[in-house]
Amino acid sequence: MSASRFFARWNFATLCLLFVAGASHAALAEPARWQQEGWTKTDFSKSRVTWQEIVSGGPPRDGIPSIDNPIFKSVAEDKELTANDPVIGLAIGGDARAYPLRILIWHEIVNDTVGDVPVAVTYCPLCNSAVVFDRRLPPHVLDFGTTGKLRNSDLVMYDRQTESWWQQFTGEAIVGALTGSELKLLPARLESFADFKARHPDGKLLVPNDPKKRDYGRNPYVGYDMSAAPFLYRGDFPKDIEPMARVVVVRPSLGKAKAVALELLRKKGRLMLDDVELAWQAGQASALEHWEVAKGRAVGTVTASIKDADGRRHDVPYDVTFAFVVHAFHPDLSILK
Repeated sequence: MSASRFFARWNFATLCLLFVAGASHAALAEPARWQQEGWTKTDFSKSRVTWQEIVSGGPPRDGIPSIDNPIFKSVAEDKELTANDPVIGLAIGGDARAYPLRILIWHEIVNDTVGDVPVAVTYCPLCNSAVVFDRRLPPHVLDFGTTGKLRNSDLVMYDRQTESWWQQFTGEAIVGALTGSELKLLPARLESFADFKARHPDGKLLVPNDPKKRDYGRNPYVGYDMSAAPFLYRGDFPKDIEPMARVVVVRPSLGKAKAVALELLRKKGRLMLDDVELAWQAGQASALEHWEVAKGRAVGTVTASIKDADGRRHDVPYDVTFAFVVHAFHPDLSILK
């Protein structure tokens, strides 16, 4: 049996077991149970969701550990990443950093400071959602970890200051003292390492704190983005698009979210969503197909920008996620296809 088939079978069985575990825990999705798990500081009297929406993802709190003391090296020093390796590229005030998905797929959250701005760089593999937040929420500067819970298959984070629970896809506090608060989204790109390196030849690259602690570079979700349906999801599916189709969601700081199927953008190469220009170019691998991240099929890189009063273009926050995620969190949003 090939290594690819071995990992695919192992991964499928593992995710099925997690689905059963999540389903069984759904019946126990209530504050009394969670307090027994150690969530004694979370204010469960405040919530924006029903308890049944939150299920166990399998690991316990911090079982998927965030990176709190990130280590970087110059992109020029790297000998491991391929040109097509997917990274989250972030640049603030001349400080440019790349966060490889081959690392984030094992940690999901990086608490960092870029250009003097405290940020949380996040990635949810089950939603392919790569989002960067400003960690400042006066009077707090929040630090984030993983709860081990999911809602709509999306990572539920928690802040260590109040132990409120946060939805990764939206950046909204859904349970706890900070319920209703929203984190500021920061423009970032889900792009190939080659694209980031070309834009920022003097940029920094996140490296593992302990390279031997995880099997970095391997994808534990083999074949996931080629599945007919998502795992650990119990909601409705969109009716006019495949649930696992990739969709670009633009979420500017003002106005409503907008969405377009990645396949349409790939065919056109460039299109406008109101005043936001989307562009697609080849050169980025899917992190969720092949057992080796760098060998995933090509999905390409998306950019989203808007013109300022002087005619200069600036990036705006966007995400490349799955159609079922868009439907779950924005059920009334029409996806351009």
